[in-house]
Amino acid sequence: MAVETIAPNELKSESLLYRILNQIERVGNLVPNPAILFVALAAIVVVASWIVSTANLTVQHPTTNETIRAVNLLSVEGLHRILTGLVTNFTSFAPLGTVLVALLGLAVAEASGLIRTSLRLLVMSSPKKLLTVVVVFAGVLSHTASDIGYVLLIPLSAMIFLAVGRHPLAGLAAAFAGVSGGFSANVLLGPIDAMLAGITQEAAHIVEAGYSVTPAANYYFMASSAILVIALGTWITEKIVVPRLGEYRGEAEPETLEKLTSAERRGMRFAFVAFLVFAGLILWGTIPADGFLRDAKTGSLLKSPFLSGIVAIIFAAGIILGLAYGWGARTIKNTNDLTLAMENQMKTMATYIVLAFFAAQFIALFNWSNLGVIVAVNGADVLKNLEIGGVTLIISLVVATMILDLLIGSAAAKWALIAPIFVPMMMILGYSPEMTQATYRIGDSVINIVSPLMSYFPLIVAFAQKYDPKAGIGTLMALMMPYSIAFFVGWTLFLIVWFYLGLPLGPGAEMFYQMPVK
Repeated sequence: MAVETIAPNELKSESLLYRILNQIERVGNLVPNPAILFVALAAIVVVASWIVSTANLTVQHPTTNETIRAVNLLSVEGLHRILTGLVTNFTSFAPLGTVLVALLGLAVAEASGLIRTSLRLLVMSSPKKLLTVVVVFAGVLSHTASDIGYVLLIPLSAMIFLAVGRHPLAGLAAAFAGVSGGFSANVLLGPIDAMLAGITQEAAHIVEAGYSVTPAANYYFMASSAILVIALGTWITEKIVVPRLGEYRGEAEPETLEKLTSAERRGMRFAFVAFLVFAGLILWGTIPADGFLRDAKTGSLLKSPFLSGIVAIIFAAGIILGLAYGWGARTIKNTNDLTLAMENQMKTMATYIVLAFFAAQFIALFNWSNLGVIVAVNGADVLKNLEIGGVTLIISLVVATMILDLLIGSAAAKWALIAPIFVPMMMILGYSPEMTQATYRIGDSVINIVSPLMSYFPLIVAFAQKYDPKAGIGTLMALMMPYSIAFFVGWTLFLIVWFYLGLPLGPGAEMFYQMPVK
């Protein structure tokens, strides 16, 4: 039964928590669309460049030791640069091409039904004792396919929990925790990895022009984090959420779970064979010392076509596996179906493309003005004088990101906003761009499940109301708060342990950064 979503101002609770959350929501609603926000910030950068250049504020570049002055963009020369660079700023914006290419491949896998069927098969075939583990794991895996976890896995998990005699909201909560609370943790690389890496690389160039950040920059840490998120999500569900919810006494009736059709099973067999062939080719090209995907001169895997071309690998995997499934399941019958799947995916990327255009202009202006270097050097000096570093700095960055996440939901928008400041500043302090990015990803993930401004939050409330008509935003917040707290504490501690052990965050991505010697 369809029920209207309860608006925040209809919540009657006078608790301190609700008052704080309602105030955050009111403030957040005053924040403009991220694209317009970047327009405003770009204008601020132009004015600030004039003010700082007039004040003749200078710093010494941490790499070249060159004296850096602010470049006045509020001038004839600045106007000319803005006009002539408008197009190239956009077309050379690193995250743009990588994200669009990766999603073109994944669009075929999604449109063919491969991803949807795989999630159904994974969850529906799980033993009852392992159901919670599998639901959280499926949520983590769903990140690879953009937003399918929100629209498919979460309602499916609630339905399956009810079908096996468990409280449906426990299934909803477990899936939501995996999909959104553990947003950055994944055992597979996806569009978000490419998107954030591109922004990080642009920001790192403020200090070192040739610095490269690959989409696999955080892979070791994030793949390990997936295990942590699954363990914490399962424990919170079984030990806190399920006992709190008790036995389900609502009116919703268990729905019949449809098994895979013969066509879907045939499609999965075809996709499995294609996966074995594709994986075999990857192993053949990477494992031997002279593998064709290694660096042709050195034989290195760290600086190889495989890692630098990981987006192309994702693209190829999506198309090959999607086509194999579509051929077997008869969901892709001709080349028109193939191109239509890609076209439909690009339609959904319209918002991102608009955001990327304005974010690219903001970052370019920030770099041209030299304000990035000036802010980074002075910020690093302040942190050095305050003796803030190590664990304190990690926790501070996570908390700062969490606070910002309550106001700006988009992971890319937030990172494009703060990366040009945080990444160079941390590099000056001796921390790698990959480490700063990993810290950001924790803070960006853990607050999603309790933020009313998260774009899918009202949808999840609507899913919950199917089983509890009285459920509202406060209901969902209370349900998800234990996950948010556990993920914040557990994931941050995990990063601190990783930090002390000095482990690489990904292939060739160390925790620390050393300025190049000139």
